[in-house]
Amino acid sequence: MTKPAESFYFPAPRVQRFCTQCGTPLSQIIPPDDNRLRDACGRCGAVHYQNPRNVVGVLAVWQQKILLCKRAIEPRFNTWTLPAGFMELGETTAQGAMRETQEEAGAQIELGNLYTVIDVPHAEQVHFFYLARVLSPDLYPGPESLEAAFFDIDNIPWANLSFRTVITTIKHYINDVETGVFPVHHYSIDSPMGS
Repeated sequence: MTKPAESFYFPAPRVQRFCTQCGTPLSQIIPPDDNRLRDACGRCGAVHYQNPRNVVGVLAVWQQKILLCKRAIEPRFNTWTLPAGFMELGETTAQGAMRETQEEAGAQIELGNLYTVIDVPHAEQVHFFYLARVLSPDLYPGPESLEAAFFDIDNIPWANLSFRTVITTIKHYINDVETGVFPVHHYSIDSPMGS
């Protein structure tokens, strides 16, 4: 019997109990020539490494207004965010950022430079945001967004933004608008009080 679509979920943090190679229950060991605990199979010897997930997105602008999407999914349902999501296998960070913008906002963009790289170790993630220029004001939000809209810098809904990585990226942008210089910002968010 197949589960209905609404009953599927995305487990986080990641937990793996069985070997993907032979199905045997996993144990945690420090493999030879390693320095930390790993999920490993005592039967076939497979070591199951876990690596950070990449989140890719854009800070897209139309006539000095920032594009935001209102989330239709958890976590942070009904809050505003920059178009972003998990990078897929087989795509670059730039391709993923453009795909996420199309999926979440239905916006046509011209991708610019990489803008923020944010390490989020407590969430096992790295967030990459690119600058982008919106080519048309027409927006067609997808199923992961309740709506998409453009916000003047003076009207950003700060109290209803989704993640700290979104907040800090927008704050960097506002500061950089003042100087006209948009360098790459690389920093960490270490607290588990929201990414």
